[in-house]
Amino acid sequence: MAKTSSKKISPHAGAGEDESARGRLLSAATHLFCKNGINATGIDAIIEEAGTAKTTLYKLFGSKTNLVNAVLESEGKQWREWFIGAMEQGGGDAQAKLTRIFPALKSWFAEERFYGCPFINAVGEHDKDAKQFRNIALKHKKIVLGHIEKLAGELGSSEPAVLAHQLGLIIDGAIVAAMISRDPGVADTAALTAGPLLGQSRTKKKRAADQLEAV
Repeated sequence: MAKTSSKKISPHAGAGEDESARGRLLSAATHLFCKNGINATGIDAIIEEAGTAKTTLYKLFGSKTNLVNAVLESEGKQWREWFIGAMEQGGGDAQAKLTRIFPALKSWFAEERFYGCPFINAVGEHDKDAKQFRNIALKHKKIVLGHIEKLAGELGSSEPAVLAHQLGLIIDGAIVAAMISRDPGVADTAALTAGPLLGQSRTKKKRAADQLEAV
């Protein structure tokens, strides 16, 4: 992310200025949290990157924890819109949409500022018994898996929820592997791993259709 102006925001800023500052703080925090980690990123680094005053950050978010929550909610929404949009773009049947998952991931992995999944990173950094970030991560995952499950049902899977979770595990594994290796080609291997799962479901659907025609 490009560094923004260092101009400070007045404590008496209006709603428009607050919204501008909020956007810059979210952008700066997202970049720094993803690149350096949440625990390693202090408030001072965020306000320097955002070009705001510390009082502005606390006025808008109240605490670093609340800022982390806001970043995860914002990033989750943007990522889901992109990911689901990538599957749906171009139309086609459920098979076509599901096979677009891995080319989309490959394009993401190839980005210069790909730092892995912010939800996996956030949960991984913190106390594993803490529920705060885990709950946000689970909410995000539920929406993503819900869309995949819907497509799995259209594909003809007898257990669409199971297929969705299988694909989810492959997706998560690919994200972690790409983050560590910095190799976008991990997505190609993930696609090969998922191929038989999608093929089996499509075959079962075709067999069921053939049986109905034979009746």
